[in-house]
Amino acid sequence: MVVGRLWRLGWVVIILVVALASPGVGESAPKSHGVGIWIQPERLAALGTSGPAWENLRRAARKPVPPPNLSDQEDPANVIVLAKALVGVRLGDASLQREVVEACLAAMGTEKGGRTLALGRELAAYVIAADLVGLPEADEKRFRAWLKEVVREDLEGMTLISTHEKRPNNWGTHAGASRLAVARYLGDDAEVKRIATIFRGWLGERSAHSGFKFGELDWQADREHPVGINPRGAKREGHDLDGVMPEEQRRGGRFLWPPPKENYVWEGLQGAVAQAVMLDEAGFKEVWQWGDQGLRRAFRWLHEVNRYPAEKDDTWQPHVINYYYRTDFPAPVPTKAGKNVGWTDWTHAR
Repeated sequence: MVVGRLWRLGWVVIILVVALASPGVGESAPKSHGVGIWIQPERLAALGTSGPAWENLRRAARKPVPPPNLSDQEDPANVIVLAKALVGVRLGDASLQREVVEACLAAMGTEKGGRTLALGRELAAYVIAADLVGLPEADEKRFRAWLKEVVREDLEGMTLISTHEKRPNNWGTHAGASRLAVARYLGDDAEVKRIATIFRGWLGERSAHSGFKFGELDWQADREHPVGINPRGAKREGHDLDGVMPEEQRRGGRFLWPPPKENYVWEGLQGAVAQAVMLDEAGFKEVWQWGDQGLRRAFRWLHEVNRYPAEKDDTWQPHVINYYYRTDFPAPVPTKAGKNVGWTDWTHAR
């Protein structure tokens, strides 16, 4: 009898010790959500935890989070939160995960007084981070309710949805990325399909969507049928325009040669590349072929024709293109996070 009691008591002690040693006990540690908006949980769990890309990511994850501000298009808090989510989930660090939860909740409502450009740039990273760590049940309910409203919120006469469907420049691509992250988080398959249709149209498949409002048409290969990325083989006056993003390239001025190195092109690609990754994770594996490999051709033109590789906060993008297309565009390690997402030298390394 005594031996039996001691045996049971021993197991109680062991259970208590294990429970007390577990991260986040008594502190409402978030549960894993893991829809896989940006990266599948099993692939994330298999990524290495050494090397310059990982160390760069860990340094970012250790930074304090500035007060989130979705109305500030230059606010770096979103990609710091994403770094904390990636590291927190990979290492099972409940402290980092709680920081992510707190930041996602703090971001709610800060879009007030801003523009859809800022919201488009900022929102996606918070949604991806929330998906990675999972929010406690009550917070999850609030967060989801807010997401349903924020994509339709009027900001200076535009919403995230209308910006995505009408603006064929960086405003629209960033809006599309954040809109897509929200749709995936909410499990809205119809909305995801709609976003995919808009993206196909932007890549040049006008039969899918042609409702964009373009500006000056100087860099369009076909002014009667403007697109987000010029079609394969496009030329003007003998010059190679295959892969040019006319709506961004025009920001450098009228058509001339050699072409200006216009940074807005890379900005527009940030939103487009982010959309492609999330659509791939949503099951649209053919996204990389849309527009006759539109994204690959855009990178080719920038590197081989314009001699204008990615710099600064655009350097995360070549890692994605190389990962999916098996190309070898210059991709520095460690890289710098973008305005909407980042850390792809770790998550999407060749």
